[in-house]
Amino acid sequence: MVAFGKKLKERSIQGWQGYYINYKLMKKKVNQYRRQLQGGNLERRQVLKDFSKMLDNQIEKVALFMLEQQGILASRLQRLRESHDALQEEPEISQVVNLKEGYRAVGQDLLKLLFFVEMNAIGVRKILKKFDKRFGYRFTNYYVKTRANHPYSELQQVYKHVGLGAVVGALSRNLHELQNNQGSYLSIYDQPVLPLQDPVVDSIRAAVDRLTHSTNFLNFMAQHAFIMQAELPSPQDEEEAVEEEGRRYHFMSLLLNLVNTFLYMVNTYIIVPTADDYSMSLGAAATVCGVVIGAMAVAQLFASVYFSAWSNKSYFKPLIFSSIVLFVGNLLYALAFDFNSIAVLLIGRLFCGLGSARAVNRRYISDCVPLKIRMQASAGFVSASALGMACGPALAGLLQIRFKIYKLTFDQNTLPGWVMAIAWLLYLVWLAISFREPALEPEESHNTSKDSNNSEAVQDGSLESGIKQPFLITSEEIEEQVEDEDEDEDGSEEVSEESRAPVNSIGAAYRLLTPSVKVQLLIYFMLKYAMEILLSESSVVTTYYFGWSTSSVAIFLACLGLTVLPVNIVIGSYISNMFEDRQILLVSEIMVCVGILFSFNVLVPYTVPQYVCSGLIMFVSAEVLEGVNLSLLSRVMSSRLSRGTYNGGLLSTEAGTIARVIADVTITVAGYFGRDMLLNVTLLPSLVTCVVSIVATCFTYNSLY
Repeated sequence: MVAFGKKLKERSIQGWQGYYINYKLMKKKVNQYRRQLQGGNLERRQVLKDFSKMLDNQIEKVALFMLEQQGILASRLQRLRESHDALQEEPEISQVVNLKEGYRAVGQDLLKLLFFVEMNAIGVRKILKKFDKRFGYRFTNYYVKTRANHPYSELQQVYKHVGLGAVVGALSRNLHELQNNQGSYLSIYDQPVLPLQDPVVDSIRAAVDRLTHSTNFLNFMAQHAFIMQAELPSPQDEEEAVEEEGRRYHFMSLLLNLVNTFLYMVNTYIIVPTADDYSMSLGAAATVCGVVIGAMAVAQLFASVYFSAWSNKSYFKPLIFSSIVLFVGNLLYALAFDFNSIAVLLIGRLFCGLGSARAVNRRYISDCVPLKIRMQASAGFVSASALGMACGPALAGLLQIRFKIYKLTFDQNTLPGWVMAIAWLLYLVWLAISFREPALEPEESHNTSKDSNNSEAVQDGSLESGIKQPFLITSEEIEEQVEDEDEDEDGSEEVSEESRAPVNSIGAAYRLLTPSVKVQLLIYFMLKYAMEILLSESSVVTTYYFGWSTSSVAIFLACLGLTVLPVNIVIGSYISNMFEDRQILLVSEIMVCVGILFSFNVLVPYTVPQYVCSGLIMFVSAEVLEGVNLSLLSRVMSSRLSRGTYNGGLLSTEAGTIARVIADVTITVAGYFGRDMLLNVTLLPSLVTCVVSIVATCFTYNSLY
């Protein structure tokens, strides 16, 4: 594989080569500065001054050329507009077709300009990260803060492509007018055959969305899934990628993955309203519900790893295994009452955790779903999770009946296990009949036989079997080895396959984590911890303070789950288009902190409005925070963590699962202080973690660009 500098040279647009940032020159300068600093021949302040000036000049070159090209495109659009106006009086089919072709030609050139801007924007980001890595400075923070926030910022011209929006708007509007101007023709036979949406407009909008990181409802929902998207595909790769994706994609298989996601979330939360009663019926304390709920998360820590590795070779077999294990786990959970054994109850929940195939569900979407619908599939993954979170407690509230068949007891405690066991059995039958295993890439098979010891990393290194090849790499690899000598020859840009390959251990993955990534993982840990405390202890807290029944707890939890989709619609469609992700991130963290503070029981008697309102603030803010957090995480994470067994999705899943385990253990331990202390004792770690996350975000704020 080739380094970014060589890829930049290969992908540069013919005739525009002189207007790209000189990435190779800046990289050589960084190495030169390092040698001079080591030799004591240069001061740190002089390095910062020289490099800032050089980077300013490079960005100015890009920005001025971009403005020049915008002017050319605007002039062409103005001339086409004049022809368009003249055509309104006496429309002719041939003139309409010619006019449309003229607009399409402008669109193709606009698309080239967007590719140009994107390549340079990523190049700037990569060289800043390289500089910080080589010298240990916080130069990126300084540079972004002083340049991006300046009213005459040329950096903003590159990253926000100021002015291009007007060109995109004019082009889209005029093509739309021509496409829908059907009333001007004498008969339907005179109308040219036009598609509902011109392909060039679709391509431009996709490129603009990738360039700005702007979002809509589907995009924002998809961020929760943390399914990493290819950035900006090259036109040459697109046809091959579409053909390959079509060969691997199967709608029913995608649906089965989404149903698996839904059922697993139902399985997770269906026991929450009754876990304390079930624990007491088996002779344990009510707060042991934390261990009962958390046992599933403990097992999921291990399940995520082996399912992620297994999905390198197959999707069907892991899903079959998951369904069988979940069937057995729920059966044991339901039978624990008649066995009068808390151990059987916990073993059942451990089995349920071992059946967590969410890593497979994510992987199937990223590997096998075509890019054009991957955003919808990712949003479907999140929606299925949210719906499962709401349906689980609601279903528990409906199972308020008791009867016996032979020696088997069916009541509000055991029925969740019986219902889920039947659901997984039916799902298993459906899966066996309808799922289609995607074809394994020949390259993957070859790599597997070539190096069995690294099969997981190698196979996943060819994960492009279902994804468009990225037009460029979005993150600087952390482990890249840089030679001291100048890199004058193209061959010096080559890096080893190993330095680009997916990591094959947790330790290697950890070494790739930059401070920004660590902070985002800390935030993810914090929000999952706070949400788990709120949800898992709800039955104990509300019973103690308010005397709520199981049905009341179920309704409360279901209402919380139902807020997910409306909140994401508002944030994804409106708020995220008005503010930067990092701004939403910080405000959301503060709101989570406010929700935690309002949840404490101090001085005055604890009331239902206080609990419900504080819980709602905390839960909604955490949902917003999760989407923005994972969006930023995908940007600042190394490209080597975008694929392989130990990928970014696995790391975030493990961080969230560890948070849930610790939260559930905290609830059980806090139970020894008495129910009157449970609420405050469990909220205190949430508050401390949240405050630390806010402080850490402030320190890395300018690197979240």
